[in-house]
Amino acid sequence: MTCFLCLQCGVQFAAAAAPPDHCPICEDERQYVRWEGQAWITPEELAAGHRIVMKDDAGVLAFGIEPRFAIGQRALLAQTPHGNVLWDCISMVNDEAVAEINRRGGLAAIAISHCHYYSAMVEWSEAFGGVPIYLHTDDRKWIMRPHPAVISWEGETRALNPSLTLIRCGGHFAGGQVLHWKRDGGDAILAGDILQVTPTRRHVSFMYSYPNYIPLNAAKVLGIKAALEPFAFDHIYGAWWNQNVLGDAKAAFAASVARYLAAIA
Repeated sequence: MTCFLCLQCGVQFAAAAAPPDHCPICEDERQYVRWEGQAWITPEELAAGHRIVMKDDAGVLAFGIEPRFAIGQRALLAQTPHGNVLWDCISMVNDEAVAEINRRGGLAAIAISHCHYYSAMVEWSEAFGGVPIYLHTDDRKWIMRPHPAVISWEGETRALNPSLTLIRCGGHFAGGQVLHWKRDGGDAILAGDILQVTPTRRHVSFMYSYPNYIPLNAAKVLGIKAALEPFAFDHIYGAWWNQNVLGDAKAAFAASVARYLAAIA
């Protein structure tokens, strides 16, 4: 039995003797099936041709896969005095990454912005003794590898510890969430692409589908604005290497909302 990974989105499926017939995440209009057709890879095959890269990204330890695999996001380690949380996820885990996290105090939980980054979340959880994986209940249908570690939380916010709070923003996905991090050096939003940091790194934007260029409607964007209004933050960490808004991020977010709404009006 093998837990196959979708070659296009990198999400891992429940153990089976043969690959699944299709990937619902890629068949959804927010993603796409490879032009060559649906394909799968085993964890062993992925590890044979790729490696995990660990490096500092604007003061936060980040994990990525090289050569680039699937969507290409990187995960972030939110280190706090109350326990560390892995934000978002990648499609492979190895002994070196586990050892580095343990050297920094271990892992208390995992939280992921939305299903495109669920990747190998169960393998990461099991590598740290089955730590909980916090996903919003509105995205429960997108869990392709169910596991007892998955906690489907309800409501608009969920405190993971005194430093870290999940905020359901919706938008890109109904259960799309970001992580607010109270920390020395300025509070931060770990955003995945629920807030998409633009190449200028001075704004964010919003989409229902990024690869298929479907914009997010005004009501959803205003919902994201309302969800973040109670929180102070100085920085926004996006989904890819070095794609972060560093300093005055709440003002940049407000300007970005106004600019976006004007553009789609």
